[in-house]
Amino acid sequence: MRVRIIFNLKNRGGNVPFHHQFLLAQMIKGIVINGGEEKFKDFSLYNFSGLKGQTRVSRKGLHFYSSKITLVFSCLDKKFTDYFLHNLFNYPELEIGNLKLIPESVEIEELPELTDVVKFICISPLVLLSPSFNDSRGKRFISPESDDFSDLLYESTMSRMEGIGRYSAEEIASFYKFQIVPDVKYLTKLTESQKKFARIYPVFDKDVKYEVRGYTFPFTLYAAKEVQDFIFTCGLGSFTHKGFGMLDIAHANPNQRALAYEFNHAQ
Repeated sequence: MRVRIIFNLKNRGGNVPFHHQFLLAQMIKGIVINGGEEKFKDFSLYNFSGLKGQTRVSRKGLHFYSSKITLVFSCLDKKFTDYFLHNLFNYPELEIGNLKLIPESVEIEELPELTDVVKFICISPLVLLSPSFNDSRGKRFISPESDDFSDLLYESTMSRMEGIGRYSAEEIASFYKFQIVPDVKYLTKLTESQKKFARIYPVFDKDVKYEVRGYTFPFTLYAAKEVQDFIFTCGLGSFTHKGFGMLDIAHANPNQRALAYEFNHAQ
C-alpha cells in the first residue's frame, strides 16, 4: 500500500538539503524504534519519496513555501504502515532539516492495475550497488543502456522477493523476464544541456556514511506483473528502505487515485 502523509509547514521558507533522504530515513527509523515494538525494529520492506511542496532553490538547498508538504510512504505490510503512522501522529511537531512539520492527515493511493510492460519515472534516485566500507565501487557509473544495469536490478529484486517468503522457488524462477529500457531521448536531451541524470548521494547505514551513485530518469520495464507490483510498492534497487528507488507511473496523475485513509490508531 502507498499512502501520502500530509504535514502543515510551521515555518515557511525553512529548508532541507537538495538530497534529504537520509534525514527522512533517520526520522522514520527513530519513530519506529521509539514505538517500542520489537518485531518492527529491523523491518525494511518499505520505501518513501522526498518531501513534496512548492520550493525555491538556494545554496542552502530547497526552501519550502507551500503551507502543506507531502511525503509518500509505501509498504507491503499494512500492520507496519499503521504502526508507523500511529507513532508518527503521536508527535505534535517534527523537525527535518530546518523544517518544522505538523502531521495533519493521511491519504491512500489506489493501486493501479499494472501489466508486464510499464513506463516508470523515478521520484527518488535509483541505486544499483551497495557499497562496502572504504570501497568506492558503489559510486561506479553504469550505463542505463547496458545489460549490466538491468542485470544488477534484476538480481537485487529477485533476492528481495525471495526473502519475503511470499513466492515459491518455481515462481521466482518464472520471473526471468526483466529488462529496463531507458528513455533515450530524455537521456540525450539532458546530456546535450549538460545536466546530470546520475549523481553521488550520501547514505548512512549503522552509523557509517557511504556514498552511492543514484540515477533519475524515465524507463520502461518489461517484467512479470508480480514483479511490477512488488517494485511499485517496495521500490527498485538498493537502499529502498533508505528512500531510494521509489517509482511512479509515467504520465499518471496520482491525485486522481487518492482517498482519505483512516489508519488503525489503536496499538
